[in-house]
Amino acid sequence: MRLRISVNTAATQLPWQYVLPPGKGLAYGWLAVGDEEYGRALHKQGLQPFGLAPFGYGAPVFPKALRQRGVYAVGGPGFLEFGSPVPQVIDAWAGALSGCRLLDWGGVALRVGAIELVEPPAFSSGVARFRSVTPVVMKGSGRDESGVRSTRQAHLLPHDAEFPAYFLGNLRRKMQTLGLGDGLALESVLGVGPKRGFTVKAGARVGATVDVMLSGAPEQLRAVWSWGLGQANSSGFGWIA
Repeated sequence: MRLRISVNTAATQLPWQYVLPPGKGLAYGWLAVGDEEYGRALHKQGLQPFGLAPFGYGAPVFPKALRQRGVYAVGGPGFLEFGSPVPQVIDAWAGALSGCRLLDWGGVALRVGAIELVEPPAFSSGVARFRSVTPVVMKGSGRDESGVRSTRQAHLLPHDAEFPAYFLGNLRRKMQTLGLGDGLALESVLGVGPKRGFTVKAGARVGATVDVMLSGAPEQLRAVWSWGLGQANSSGFGWIA
């Protein structure tokens, strides 16, 4: 499920370093207000057995903003989307936001309008095409072609040989965390965007947007749609359009 938050701003641009990072603090802050005990536990240790933070979000979107070269354009009406496959997270956010009228997103004031609960598609066919609108982050083994470890911070791009296995492994850990089994499959990578990097509190993250075809049980595909692709979803990466 997702919360779609309608917003409006008089600002015209957002510094690139603040496009994604503010959302994580807001998400945990809403959890602390809406369900303090659960929010504290989730922030401290995540969901077991892998310690995952079961939520994601996208950058603020302003469809009518005047595009400007070199900056992230904002202005006028727009929206934010936050999602989680865990109903308790959605309920806590909704409770915390019930009286919210203003959000601070990287120094840009966003006036809050309607807040809508969006259910995931049915995915009854067992096949889904997912296109990310923020870079998908995946780390690999750090080994070169000869098998020698050359780095511990090996960010993979979709054309790298290790990407499919690590990407699918991440999705399956998410499904196991939710008790949904591990039957997901990556059918194909249909498209890859340019390499992009963002710096968040945990450090630099590098990836690319992707367009992929997945197959699995409908409830698994709905969970992916609500959570995101790849790692660091709780920092805004891998958000699905």
